[in-house]
Amino acid sequence: MRKAGFPAVVDADTRVLILGSLPGEASLALAQYYGNPRNAFWRLMEGVIDAPLVPLTYDERLATLKACHVGLWDVIAEAERPGSLDAAIRDPAANDLLALIDTLPALRLVAFNGGTAAKLGGRRIGDRIATLALPSSSPAHAARTFAQKAEAWSALRDSLRS
Repeated sequence: MRKAGFPAVVDADTRVLILGSLPGEASLALAQYYGNPRNAFWRLMEGVIDAPLVPLTYDERLATLKACHVGLWDVIAEAERPGSLDAAIRDPAANDLLALIDTLPALRLVAFNGGTAAKLGGRRIGDRIATLALPSSSPAHAARTFAQKAEAWSALRDSLRS
């Protein structure tokens, strides 16, 4: 089954753009980035921006990220993928990352949420802008504890400061 991602969540003040690979089943069903309640993304971002996100509605979460100069999108626009695992992605069609980057005058960093996003997105972006590969927030990525992931994700703070 061919699956498609969501539109970018950005504005002219976006300083950090976080790119995932492609939304999983739970996210697609809810039409929400990081909709799987077991995905640690929203908790990790609470630590980055030092503001609550988990108790908020989805629209409030997105508004808070944007107010903190954080944008979201995915490296893959659409692909064949049974289930939610990145390893099952076949025949991916890429989002036009460079075109989006060109519309973001305040952008300082592109951060990749997980290895698949880093591998595919890094090739597309090249050395156009600073990038950072982060451990995946997915519950399928159990090689690191939440605390280890949070430590790695805390590197985003420097790029968000004025």
